Amino acid sequence: MTFADHVLTFFQQLQIRTVLPDGVEVLNPYVDAQAMELCRQFYKKYYDDTNPRRLILGINPGRLGGGLTGIPFTDPIKLEKFCEIPNTLQKKAELSADFMYAMITAFGGPASFYRQFYFSSVSPLGFTKDSKNLNYYDIRELQESLRPFIIQSLRQTLAFGTSTSVCYCLGEGENFRFLTRLNAELRIFNEVIPLAHPRFIMQYRRKKVNEYIDDYLDKFRR
Repeated sequence: MTFADHVLTFFQQLQIRTVLPDGVEVLNPYVDAQAMELCRQFYKKYYDDTNPRRLILGINPGRLGGGLTGIPFTDPIKLEKFCEIPNTLQKKAELSADFMYAMITAFGGPASFYRQFYFSSVSPLGFTKDSKNLNYYDIRELQESLRPFIIQSLRQTLAFGTSTSVCYCLGEGENFRFLTRLNAELRIFNEVIPLAHPRFIMQYRRKKVNEYIDDYLDKFRR
């Protein structure tokens, strides 16, 4: 099996079986046939080999990016413009995707970037409450109930051929603290390196986008 085959198989079996707090709904794009077809095209294009990748972990998918296309940090606009995969999804830009594809372009483009890196999230499925995005750590009860799912998903992701030498964590606050504690317990990665979350950058540090891109590239190329 290629890296792409592992990813697509993983997506198709993703399911949260635990009881979630009242009002919390799971955001699972992989139950949608169109999203899975777009994933198939994307991963077969960039990951149809057995090469190892370094892992970059976000928080969990949002409604307008990975929660819609199924591809982390890739909204319908970026999927068509940068990855050259046409789609009929509503063309709304997503802030995190805006930053990521600016960074990916600076790195050398999607083919070069995805040859070396694989995006996922601490929780590969997303959440909403009251029709708004919800982070897995926003509700303590949710975080605790998701722990077995998170651990199982991470171990499955490592089986794709992802490196355990380093993991890049998107988010220098709660996501980094959770992943650091989990890694101390499970001893999976030699090092967890925090990166500023792209949404934080685009909302609060937009004037310094180029500095953050340089910081990402510097940490990736060490």
